[in-house]
Amino acid sequence: MTTTATGAAPQNRTEPRAGHDDGEPDTTGETVSALRAEVRRLTDRADLVDLVDRYVHHLDRDRHRDDWFADVFTEDAELTLPMGTYEGFSGLAAFQEMARTTFERTHHQASAHAVAVDGDRATVRAHLTAVHVRTAGEPATHFDIGGHYEATAVRTPDGWRVNRFSFDLVWSTGQGPQGAPGH
Repeated sequence: MTTTATGAAPQNRTEPRAGHDDGEPDTTGETVSALRAEVRRLTDRADLVDLVDRYVHHLDRDRHRDDWFADVFTEDAELTLPMGTYEGFSGLAAFQEMARTTFERTHHQASAHAVAVDGDRATVRAHLTAVHVRTAGEPATHFDIGGHYEATAVRTPDGWRVNRFSFDLVWSTGQGPQGAPGH
């Protein structure tokens, strides 16, 4: 048997809720509505974290393709980075081209996601670290960055999509691309 932090056994979900002594679970419309809202909140949060995680996975796994943008972004998305702002799918393609011609390998990690949902709009903030290897044969030569990103997303018929993404660089080490801070 598992216990809670206080050592008490957890309440069985089929036991009556506090204030209900009829032996039946509370299934009033108010409770069902509250549960639906909570499920929606949790589902939105999971979908939004998955969305921004898909972005960093695509950056590493699909860096030689440009056909994945619609999986993450709206067509009018704006990506703001320390070295410039990229707008729409054509801007994203220009950023990808710069990245893939500068680095042969990349490794991005996002963590500590904070999600705020307001109807069909949301904001996701997270920490991001990334390793950028110029030449696969020289993996010890790399450009590393760390910082925070903020993504705004909108609910579309295809699910959540990022329409604004900005990265705030906190630190870097190694030789970055032309136009990167300090280079």
